[in-house]
Amino acid sequence: MPATSVGQENEDWPDWDDWSATGAPAGTSGEDGAEEDDEADDEGGDLQGGSRCRMDKWLWAARFYRTRSLAKEAIEGGKVHCEGQRVKVSKEVKVGMTLDIRQGFDEKSVVVKALSEVRGAATVAQKLYEETTASVAARDQHQADRRAQNLAHPDHRPNKKERRQIHRFKDHRGD
Repeated sequence: MPATSVGQENEDWPDWDDWSATGAPAGTSGEDGAEEDDEADDEGGDLQGGSRCRMDKWLWAARFYRTRSLAKEAIEGGKVHCEGQRVKVSKEVKVGMTLDIRQGFDEKSVVVKALSEVRGAATVAQKLYEETTASVAARDQHQADRRAQNLAHPDHRPNKKERRQIHRFKDHRGD
């Protein structure tokens, strides 16, 4: 091998720009070259089509739950169903799946539109799913029913005289 001066390039060695973070030149396979390519694909953010995503990660990324542990608890508690069946935390979510998610009083039925393991902005999270029209109508109806039930509550606490009347009514009712 002929000696080269500091300013000359040696054609036997790749440029420093071609070297990856693992210390191997780009395009060559290091010890774990194949595994690094797979990891780089998974860390890309939005996953599409045939890619895989765990149920708890997707629910967290789609902003149904604030933490993955809350998503896990909801799944294990039977509050998440897929195609009418209870699911496990590690179930793979696929595009086109129908999920039934119960959160407090609300029960949402959503269709998975895209996959993501990364929690992003709310606008990005809304693009991961689409709520069915039947689900929206049912939620609105339940909300109206809850509001109607709250109208039966009095506007104020009973005062001393009204409490006595309530007690008399309850005592005489049992006779």
